Amino acid sequence: MLGCVIHGRGDLRVAELPVPVPGPGQALVAVRYGGVCGSDLHYWRHGGVGDFRLREPMVLGHEVVGTVVEYGAGASGPAPGTPVAVHPATPCGVCPECESGRRNVCRDTRYLGSAARFPHVQGGFAARVVVPCEQLRALPEGLGLRRAALAEPLAVALHAVRRAGDVAGRHVLVTGAGPIGCLVVAAAKAAGAARVTVTDLLPAALAYASAAGADTLVRADDPDDPGWPSEVDVAIEASGVAPGLNTCLRRVRRGGVVVQLGMLPAGQSPFAGNLVVSREIELRGAFRFDAEFDDALGLLAAEPGFDGLVSAVVPVGEAESAFVLAADRSRACKVLLEFAPAP
Repeated sequence: MLGCVIHGRGDLRVAELPVPVPGPGQALVAVRYGGVCGSDLHYWRHGGVGDFRLREPMVLGHEVVGTVVEYGAGASGPAPGTPVAVHPATPCGVCPECESGRRNVCRDTRYLGSAARFPHVQGGFAARVVVPCEQLRALPEGLGLRRAALAEPLAVALHAVRRAGDVAGRHVLVTGAGPIGCLVVAAAKAAGAARVTVTDLLPAALAYASAAGADTLVRADDPDDPGWPSEVDVAIEASGVAPGLNTCLRRVRRGGVVVQLGMLPAGQSPFAGNLVVSREIELRGAFRFDAEFDDALGLLAAEPGFDGLVSAVVPVGEAESAFVLAADRSRACKVLLEFAPAP
C-alpha cells in the first residue's frame, strides 16, 4: 500500500508500505482522505514541530477518515464497511491529567503522526491504518467522508473556544486565518459569539475566514485598517507567531482572556508579559482536544458550509504537490490527500 513518510527536513517520500494486520483490540481502516495539517507541513519544512523533532522516519497524518475493514481478536465497533472518522489520540488513562478529566494533555499519550515521543507514533497517511477500536467514530447520518475529514482540526478549534470560557454575546479576535483559524471562527460563531474579528497578512486567507463566518477582516500588517477593534473580550492566537500573540495581548480588554492555540517556534518567544500583569489578562493554552471530536462531527453534519474550506483533493501519489499547495496560503485553505478513488 502507499503511504507518506517523512525522513527529515524537505524529505517527504511516497513509499510502498506493508499492509498492517489488526491485533487484539484493534481495527483496520481503509483510509479515504487525510487532511494535511500545519504540523505535517512543519515536519516537512523544518524537520519538527515546536520542540518535537524528527529522530526517525515517520508516517505523517492524523486527520484521517475512511471505512472499517476488519477487527482483531476481541475488538468490536462499527460494522465493516461503515464510514468512520479516527480520533487520533490514545491517552494512557492512568496519569493525573487523565484522572482529572484532561486527557488531551495526558503525559503519556500516543497521537497519530507525532514525534513527541520516541519511537515516534506512526501516522495515518497510508491506504490502511490500524488503530484501537475505541478511536473509531461512525459518521452521523448525512455526513460524507470528504467533509468529515475536517473533524480533527474542528475539534482543535472547539477546544480552544471552550478554553476561552463563555463567548456568547462576546467580541472575539482571532489572529491567523489558516485552516485552524478559520475553524476557530466557525466554532466561536457556533458558541454564540456576537462578533468575530480575524487578522491575517493574506487577502486570500481572510476570504476563507469570511466564508467561515467572520464579521470583520483586518490586514495584520496595516495599522490603519479601519477594522481594528479598540478592544475585544476574548482573543485566540492561531497564527503560531509571536506578533500574533502580541496583538492578542494588546487588543484584549482588561481582565480579558487570551488563548494561545498556535504552536510557536521552538525555544523562547518574546511577549508583552507586563500587560498580563497590569491588565490582569488571563493567558491560557489550548492543546489538541478530547470529547470535542464527537461534537465536531455533529457540527459538520449540521453545517454544509464547511465544504468551502476544502481547497483541493490530491491523490496520494502526488503528495509533495499537495504539501506545496497546502503551504501556500494564498492559494489554499485545507488540502486533502486521497488514498482511494471513489467507488
